[in-house]
Amino acid sequence: MLKLLLSVCLLLPAAAMADEAGKDPVMNAVVKELERSFAGLKKAEPVPLYYLGYEVTVNKYGSLSAKLGALDYKAEAPSATLDVDMRVNTMDLDNTHQVKGDMAWTNSTQSENLPVALEGNEDAIRARIWEYTDKAYKKAQEKFTKVKMNKAVTAAEDDPSPDFSPVKPEKFYETVTLEKADLDVWGERMKKHSARLAGFPFIYDSGVSLQYENKHRYMATSEGARIKTGNNYIILSYSLSSRTTDGMEISRYMSYHGDSFDDLPTAAQLDADMDKSVKELEALKTAPVVEPYSGPAILRAKAAGVYFHEIIGHRLEGHRQKLEDSGQTFAKKVGQKVTGDIITLYDDPSMKEFQGKPLRGYYRYDDEGVRGQRASLIENGVLKGFMMNRSPIRGFGSSNGHGRRSPGNPTVSRMGNLVVEASKTVPYAELRQMLIDECKKQGKPFGLVFDDISGGFTYTGRGSGQSFKVKPLLVYKVYTDGRPDEVVRGVDIVGTPIVSFSKLTAAADDYGIFNGTCGAESGWVPVSAVSPSLLITEMEVEKSQKSQQKPPVLEPPLHDK
Repeated sequence: MLKLLLSVCLLLPAAAMADEAGKDPVMNAVVKELERSFAGLKKAEPVPLYYLGYEVTVNKYGSLSAKLGALDYKAEAPSATLDVDMRVNTMDLDNTHQVKGDMAWTNSTQSENLPVALEGNEDAIRARIWEYTDKAYKKAQEKFTKVKMNKAVTAAEDDPSPDFSPVKPEKFYETVTLEKADLDVWGERMKKHSARLAGFPFIYDSGVSLQYENKHRYMATSEGARIKTGNNYIILSYSLSSRTTDGMEISRYMSYHGDSFDDLPTAAQLDADMDKSVKELEALKTAPVVEPYSGPAILRAKAAGVYFHEIIGHRLEGHRQKLEDSGQTFAKKVGQKVTGDIITLYDDPSMKEFQGKPLRGYYRYDDEGVRGQRASLIENGVLKGFMMNRSPIRGFGSSNGHGRRSPGNPTVSRMGNLVVEASKTVPYAELRQMLIDECKKQGKPFGLVFDDISGGFTYTGRGSGQSFKVKPLLVYKVYTDGRPDEVVRGVDIVGTPIVSFSKLTAAADDYGIFNGTCGAESGWVPVSAVSPSLLITEMEVEKSQKSQQKPPVLEPPLHDK
């Protein structure tokens, strides 16, 4: 019988932590091989090693899914991976330095990803670490040669900051233990939930899913960091989709996040949300398509969090301010106004929850061994700083604990928990009236309310243009003449960041949370975004891409009479 896992975090006094760490075969293997390897390689030719870091990620993952009243997937998949970070020469210039021009494809921190022994065999783990340490060292030497050649034949960088910054090494040890719960009970519950979606002919695909992940990261560096830290990620979700007569794919999706099953909704709450989503999908099925539009709009709280994440969050990740091929939208705007006076923005991965609700972007230490901490980004509309890893930039020489990656990728600065605060708020009903008033002022017959957004993408490079696209899932027209709000479909939010954020004028008092996973050059990492609903006086939308496929000729067989 497959068991599901609940979380209990075991924190010990310092002496007990050291004792527990000393009994841990993974930590012992990592530390012993690091000390052995660094002692030898820091004297090696042709370029000495000045930094060595190991990170082993041990992950216990399981999932369960159901469709139309039957289980269709049930599995557990434990894994362990090793990342080796090598730096040769000095902090001022090392092998991670950006290679410009035709050789730009080599730009990455040296990192190796491989399976390691799961049984806790210290010798087996050390053997794997030794094998990939040798490969990583040789690649680091090769890369540094390319760095020197590239610097000799290309123009000087605009930002001459060093490649690495010093930190005080941390020592921390925690184990997030797992208590067993019966997954068969959850399986029965999920079958019942998924069966509810079988009664609607217009739903072409649907499902309910439960995923759990218990992850521990072991970190050791030549500077003296010795860290083991853990997180649990539990997601309960459902989805339902259909297709309109003109070929457009439409869907509704809901996910619930936590680090224990106490954070998940009750069966009654889930059923109520599913019923609401069914009604929304049915409305989308016959909803009109919106023509291209530029005018006032409201982003509901959760959607506003996604909007900030995509549009400005990635542009405030520190390393992008000195990459030569980056657009560097805000690199030289510190101290300048970049959005409305009411907005304050920060990212704080040390926040485990917001207003009693869990945040998926929480972590104690980043992937460079720096404690996660609040990074002040915007205060009262004025740009104050950036999310930093250990790659310094002009004016910001140290990390604030935002160096992140998924296994097998280089570490760069990334978001954790992005929080939008408004110094002045109004009830949502008043914000809606402000939307109507703004539409009348501009001579617009309606405004748009973006209730739900699936995500989006943003271009931060110089060659692609500083633009973004956000993909709404549920949009309403709000008419100025008093007609009822109307569900519409088929639009994407588009624009450029500087112009878009200059149009933000008001906020509601209804903070909401987006929990999800964000992908960038350092892989996929858990994130959260918190925001109130926001009024934007001018937002541009364009028609979204759609399929040309007609709906199925026959209804699903469940509805044969």
